[in-house]
Order: sequence, then structure tokens, then C-alpha cells
Amino acid sequence: MDFSIRAAGVEDCRDIARMIRELAEYEKVTEHVRLTQRDLEQDGFSKNPFFHGIIAEVPEQNRTKEGHTKIGYALYFFSYSSWTGKAVYMEDLYVMPEFRGKGIGKALMSKVAQLGLAAGCNQLNFTVLDWNKSSLDFYLSQGCVDVTAKLGYHVMRCEGEGLQHLAQP
Repeated sequence: MDFSIRAAGVEDCRDIARMIRELAEYEKVTEHVRLTQRDLEQDGFSKNPFFHGIIAEVPEQNRTKEGHTKIGYALYFFSYSSWTGKAVYMEDLYVMPEFRGKGIGKALMSKVAQLGLAAGCNQLNFTVLDWNKSSLDFYLSQGCVDVTAKLGYHVMRCEGEGLQHLAQP
């Protein structure tokens, strides 16, 4: 399968937003998606972006029946580990179902790893749903480790009213 991986631009935000909704459908959490195309444009392509992205694209002759050539993406940002220093966090990795199993997901993840290494990062972090056995198996086959099982960490979140309450002095 012929495809390319490239840096995302502001012009890709409509397709990224579409694929974010597709990913949420796959993960059965569509009710949690509040982000808009405009949010992506502002948050990823302003003077101080909150995230970076890459796009997987196929030639016109391989476009989907809906006419899409942008068929996968990864969003990532840089973070810091107090133990090892610079890190890269991969927020999303998605390939449209009809293009899975063709090396596109691996290529996207590999590119995030390359960008992290080029920035001096010592680790790539991400989450995977516990029921997504095929993805978990794939990540493990790539040399990744499950830190929940290995170190006993749990990913925690504070949002909405909880975040507002926490922010009170």
C-alpha cells in the first residue's frame, strides 16, 4: 500500500476532527468529544502550540469511498519525566479501519518516536484501552511495556467540577 507520513498543517484540522470522532466511535466514547475543528486550529497551530500532529495520506487512486485521502493521524506533545527527563506523549494514534494492517499505524508511531528522539526524549508514553487486545499486543510486540502492570501506576484525571474545586485556594 502506497502512503506517506507528513507533518500536519492547519489545513488538516477538518480531517483530524473527523478522525477524532471516528476514533471515539471505535472506543465507544463519542459523548466525550467536545473538541471542534476551530479548537484544533487554535491549539495546534498558534504561536505556542499545545500539540503537534502527523498525517498518514494515500494517493487519490486509493482514497476512501467518501473521497478521503487523509486516512490516519497521530497527535503528540512533549512532556517531562522527573526520573528520566524529556519525554514525548502520544495522545492519539488512529488509522481508518479499511487501511489497518498495512503498516500505517506502525509508520505513524515510528515517526512520533523519531521526532521524540530528535528532540532528546528518553521515552514515549501513551495509553491504550484495556479491552483493545489487538492494539495492546501490537504495542508489546514493538518493545513497549505496560507500566500499569510493571510499576503499578494508574492514570488519573481531574476535570469539570473536580478541577474547579481543586483550583480553589
